[in-house]
Parts: sequence; C-alpha cells; structure tokens
Amino acid sequence: MTALKRTLAVLDGDDGTLMKVAFASTDRVYVNQHFGASLAFVIYGVSLSDIKLLVISEFHDPLSISTEDKLAEKLELLDGCIAVYCRACGSSAIHQLLARGIQPVKVSEDALIDVLLAELQQELREGPSAWLAKAVSRNGLNASRLNDLEAEDWEE
Repeated sequence: MTALKRTLAVLDGDDGTLMKVAFASTDRVYVNQHFGASLAFVIYGVSLSDIKLLVISEFHDPLSISTEDKLAEKLELLDGCIAVYCRACGSSAIHQLLARGIQPVKVSEDALIDVLLAELQQELREGPSAWLAKAVSRNGLNASRLNDLEAEDWEE
C-alpha cells in the first residue's frame, strides 16, 4: 500500500525560476506536523518577487505504513525542494533530507506558513543565510541576483 493518498499540483505554477519549499501542514495555514508523521505537505515556489502554490499532497494514516516506506515516499515527494519546514524531524530523516540537498527547518508550534514564506523571500532580497545561499547555489536559482548583491559595496 502506498502512503500517498492524493496530490494536487498547480499546472502553471513552476516556470523553473522558483525555489521549492515544503511545509508539513494539515491545514495549509500553520506548520503543525512532525516530518515523519506528517499527513500532508504543501509546497510553494519562491523567488525574489513571487510566491506560488505548487503542490498539496496528503498521505494515508502513518500507522498503516512502515516507517521506511513512508519516509521514502515523502522524500520522493520533496525531491527538488531546498527546505522542509516542520515541527520536528528524526535523525534518520534529517540525514536522508540533507543527503538529497533538502534543509530541514524546525519551527515553533504557531508558525504561520505565509509569514515563513515572506521571511524567506525577504532573506533572499537582503542576502541569504549560509544554508539558503548554499541551496540557491546548488540549485542554480537566482544566481544573478546573488551575484549582484555580492558586487554591491557593503559597509561593515
């Protein structure tokens, strides 16, 4: 039995210039799930000027699926994402995510997805943190804007 129950993908969502970011969420408003036990993920595309909903996926009850099977399917779903925001993440899942170039990001219980998206977009504009710069570089996204930021005169 597959763990994936259903997926909604926006057909015109990703033009190849967006960084994909996932959120473990059952209500698509708050990050409210542990990565491994998550019943749903919502994936957005983010650029300097745009945020687009790309995918919503729901899973069957995790108790009916073996741990390794459910992780494999979730990892496959998140392929191409630079990060997954969740309430918690086990060490095995962390290692598997990082091996795929996906940064797990632990957030507080009341973390709103639209606030996290706005913060991520603002970070892209102002100069990304180390993990985000690495993800941008690894995925070849927004490289010209990052090069422009590097070329600017910075006061220390």
